[in-house]
Formats: sequence, structure tokens, C-alpha cells
Amino acid sequence: MATAGVQEARIPPLTSTSEIPPLFDGTTRLYISYLCPYAQRVWITRNYKGLQDKIELVPIDLQNRPAWYKEKVYPENKVPSLEHNGKVLGESLDLVKYIDDNFEGQSLVPSDPAKKEFGEQLISYVDTFTKELYSALKGDPIQQASAAFDYLENSLGKFDDGPFFLGQFSWVDIAYVPFVERFQLVFFEVFKHDITEGRPKLAAWIEEVNKINAYTQTRGDPKDIVDLFKKRFLAQQ
Repeated sequence: MATAGVQEARIPPLTSTSEIPPLFDGTTRLYISYLCPYAQRVWITRNYKGLQDKIELVPIDLQNRPAWYKEKVYPENKVPSLEHNGKVLGESLDLVKYIDDNFEGQSLVPSDPAKKEFGEQLISYVDTFTKELYSALKGDPIQQASAAFDYLENSLGKFDDGPFFLGQFSWVDIAYVPFVERFQLVFFEVFKHDITEGRPKLAAWIEEVNKINAYTQTRGDPKDIVDLFKKRFLAQQ
């Protein structure tokens, strides 16, 4: 894989005291937070397509974000956003497709009609998947999240040319992996539950995804993720 040898040092995130980058100077910038799963999708895409030299990563501290980000860059004041060709675009899955369509590198959307159709079906479920997982944290997490993880288990293995959702690694894997990463960790650390138990295809998928350098470079610090979940979603527990 073209990106296998590229290792990037993580620069400190920009804060309320950081100066604004020279906007619209021809540099393509991807604004992210290191702990945001939505931003992680686009970060993986950039890495997988080998665009580290073409798209500059600009990490933002969401707890202490610069005022200029909302005022001058992205009025929605969220991450991710992409500064490209004199405009700023947002929404993570839209950006995954935009980068796939507008930059060089291996395509993340298969041309095979059956794979394309199944991929769209899986993408249309991803928001339901994440909502089910987050809402499960407020009730009986293991029981309530079971159907969402079973959906992944049952969706894997449809194509036999690889271990990923559409056989080969694609935008579908990118859409799901940041959330599986977080919930696998939180369920194990907080609830002492292994989400891959009884789900061999999900276990194999996680193992294979973790061999992809473009993804593993974007993984959050496990302690930071668990701490964030405890503070934001599990405060009552």
C-alpha cells in the first residue's frame, strides 16, 4: 500500500490563542479534532489515498477552539471541514466522497454494481448504528447494543474477495471503524464486555482493519477515549 511507509508526527491542536492559517492561499487543509470520530473518517481517507503531501492536517482543540474557525473558516463551527479551491466544505461522509472523487489515489467506492448498491445500503444505516450505540449507554448497554453489532456481523462476508464489508477496503469500512473502535474499547473497559464474542466476522474485520496503517495512525489514545465517554455519556454511571 502506498501509504504504508508514511509516519506523521501529531502536531499540537490549535487553540483560542493560535493564529489563523493563511486561508485560501492554495493550500488544501483538513480541519479535524484528534478525538472526533467524524473527522477521523476523512483523516483515514486522506491517508489511505496517500494525500499526506496534498492535504495539510489542521487539528483543532474543540474544548478551546479559536474564534476565527467559526468566523472565517466554517460557520457551523464543527469538524471535519475541508478547505479546497477557495471554499470550505463539511459533513464527514460527503468529504470522504469528495476527496475520493477529486484527488488521486486508490478509489474507495467500488465500480461493481452489486458492491455499490450494498455499500449504499450500509452507508444509509450508519447514522442509525451510531444512534443505537450512544443511546444504549443510557440503558442496558450490552443488551441494547447487541442488534447494532449483529447487523455488522451479518453484513460482513457477503463478498468473498476480502475481509471488509465490500470485500476490499472501502468508504463503508471508513464510515464504521471510528465508532467500532470507540465502542469496542468502552464496552471492554467500562462494561467488561467483548463485542466480538460470538461475532467471528466482526472480530476478523477488526483484526484486518488494524493492519491498515492509514487507519491505525488515526486511532485515538485509549485512555482519552474512555475518559471522554465517561465524562460525556456515562456521567450517571
